[in-house]
Amino acid sequence: MGLLTVEKLALEVVTLDEDREEKFWEHVYRDPLDYFFFILDWKFDRDKTKILLALEEDEIQGMMVIFRKSIVQLRGSRKAASLLLEHLDLEEVEMGAPKEFEDLMLERYEPQIRNEIVLMHLSKGEERILKHQELERLSADDAEQIANLMRISYPDWWGEMTAERVKYLMKRNFWLGIKQDDKVVALGNTRFLDFGSNIGVVATDEAYRNRGYATSIVSALTEEILQRCDTAMIHVLRDNDPAIHIYEKVGFKPYKSYMLIKKAKRI
Repeated sequence: MGLLTVEKLALEVVTLDEDREEKFWEHVYRDPLDYFFFILDWKFDRDKTKILLALEEDEIQGMMVIFRKSIVQLRGSRKAASLLLEHLDLEEVEMGAPKEFEDLMLERYEPQIRNEIVLMHLSKGEERILKHQELERLSADDAEQIANLMRISYPDWWGEMTAERVKYLMKRNFWLGIKQDDKVVALGNTRFLDFGSNIGVVATDEAYRNRGYATSIVSALTEEILQRCDTAMIHVLRDNDPAIHIYEKVGFKPYKSYMLIKKAKRI
């Protein structure tokens, strides 16, 4: 009997275009929570987005989204992730990828900030709405206060937030807040999507913490989301136990974990 020779199939990296778009959508909607940022950027900011696909016999084995030439998300097999990183030519990035790719990321980039991020989610019917304070819809008139509260709350991540950036985000996002004496002391936002919406910002003034404000904000945003779709999501730092406790009270549970590096320079 002759020996059977199995030829290893090579991966190739290509840029997403119209010819492969149907295959792309089929792939990301198998797990839309995991591919949230791919869907969001390609659907709403295509002119600022580049997506690379790692293909094997025209089947997607991995993909990388590059948003605004600086923000990167990586998914797929380890082999595909390694090859995609070889095609990433940015000098500095903010990058998120599954935890098991951390060594690949650090072989290529040296970060100033590195954190594990947990994606939490809940489905309609699992929510526990706990609103104890009066909330209001925030507007562009609140932009400077919002930017200031974000900068103070998470300087590593929102330290460069400006009122102008907040006003731009308000064109797309839904913002709720709690005010005391006309001062924004707690806030949160989301962007409504048909397959599931992510709560992107939650912040409370340090002097007003431990009063249930964040729980009320998250509850209200979750309620708004579930009026429009069946799934709510939120990303949280793994070591932020108080925030995780709040989200669990409302009904969120862990889904997947990622490693996030920021202000990372290519080695």
